[in-house]
Amino acid sequence: MDLQTGKLYWPTTFLDVPSYPPLENDIQCDVLIVGAGGSGALCAYYLSETNLDVVVVDKRKAGYGSTMTNTALIQCLGDKMFFELVNSFGETYAARHLTLCQQAVDELERAANCLHIDVEFQRRDSLYYASVAEDVQKLEKEYTALKKQGYPVVWLNEQQIRSHYPFAKHAALYTTGDGELNPYKLTIGLLEYAKQRGVRIFEETEINGKKLEQHMATCYTKNGHSIQARKVIFAAGYETLEVKQEKKALLVSSYAVITNRVEDFSSWYKRTLIWETARPYVYMRTTADDRIIIGGLDENTAYADDRDAKLMHKKERLIEEFHRLFLDIRVVPEFYLAAFYGGTHDGLPMIGVYDSFPNCYFVYAYGDNGTVYSTVLAQILRDVITEKQNDDFYLYMQTRPKLPQT
Repeated sequence: MDLQTGKLYWPTTFLDVPSYPPLENDIQCDVLIVGAGGSGALCAYYLSETNLDVVVVDKRKAGYGSTMTNTALIQCLGDKMFFELVNSFGETYAARHLTLCQQAVDELERAANCLHIDVEFQRRDSLYYASVAEDVQKLEKEYTALKKQGYPVVWLNEQQIRSHYPFAKHAALYTTGDGELNPYKLTIGLLEYAKQRGVRIFEETEINGKKLEQHMATCYTKNGHSIQARKVIFAAGYETLEVKQEKKALLVSSYAVITNRVEDFSSWYKRTLIWETARPYVYMRTTADDRIIIGGLDENTAYADDRDAKLMHKKERLIEEFHRLFLDIRVVPEFYLAAFYGGTHDGLPMIGVYDSFPNCYFVYAYGDNGTVYSTVLAQILRDVITEKQNDDFYLYMQTRPKLPQT
């Protein structure tokens, strides 16, 4: 799959990167993880805390798939508003998902503090503003639903927004408890942690065949070697769809720019994460080296040529959208990208379990909060594979109900 194109930023932030060998012989293990990006690394991180023999493989260098275009706004709330999730799944279901996302952000902070690589984790607040006057009513519904759950949210009117930011919007939700990080450093940091605990990692090792039996799975590599495993986790990001197409998942195209370094952020209140109610929307964050990531303007296309043809136009549009908010911060795009971006029809990530793939689990941590969702799903899979009770598993299986039971 042609995942992305452009001038990528994250590889420039991490130069002394550990490498892993390709697989050069037949091996056995308890759990095989296919994919050494963010999702696979989180699965390896949590499974390394068990007594299982775990192997990770990736057809590229570790972290060189969609991790390279992950803009890593670490937020608890998603594209589908919380009140909409309540309408779709019921209040208890939606509230549990929200709690798991909050706990996942805490987990990412905990991991960041124990890894030997500085993953640039920083707690941030978020500003979610109404793009047009007609969206204020939606924000009011969201505010009411979140306050009912005790979520840390504050309503800001136009005057209050003006008091903090150099722009005016009709209304906004101001939330706390989110964050930002470097997804490439996080991925390698998690893999290094897992490696130190016995997990074997192989780069440039492509799986191109499999034999799935009742009690054993055998995966075959492009170089002619085999890996026997009791369980297999397919955590290959959007390329997981090439192994098992899932009708509840969909791919679109997204864009981002990373700017020059900025000297003065005084007009950007607390360097908050900023996003909006418009669809498609624009979002922005700052980086550890004082750049700005501006992303969004998604296009409903899953064709790489069509996606890439729009990149130069989108690059300019994103800079224009930023300058509409911050007239005093003049920036230019030093890095830019076009990439596939996955979502689900109902707004929640998924763990796929299929009769035609015995002993296999498919991680579809799709959506705007992919790193948070991957953290949630990786912990669930650790429990399921070690036969520990985890009722949250059923919240994210692909067979979940479309509507709440009444």
